[in-house]
Amino acid sequence: MHEVGIAQNVVEVALRHAAAHGARQVHRLRLRVGEMAGVCADSLLFAWDVVARGTPAEGAALEVETVPAHWFCARCGAEVDAGGECPDCPGAGIRIQGGDELDLVSLEVS
Repeated sequence: MHEVGIAQNVVEVALRHAAAHGARQVHRLRLRVGEMAGVCADSLLFAWDVVARGTPAEGAALEVETVPAHWFCARCGAEVDAGGECPDCPGAGIRIQGGDELDLVSLEVS
């Protein structure tokens, strides 16, 4: 379950930022996780509680916002359905645009 590793990295980043700003407690974090990032939000939340235990991030709320994937035609830029093809450029490559991110958006500390 790679969500444990992700949770560990998020704790480390949060603690580094807290220390850099003279804060001693992490209260809330918000992540944006793309639906194509391969991360299970429920597993990440469970891992967060375990990994944050005993640190200044223990008890901090972790909010996970799921970001939908958007696909587009590499030739003309039209948005298309996943797995589909462009109605204007048949055979052109389809690319993902968004939905594969894993970003720490905000951090609340004191």
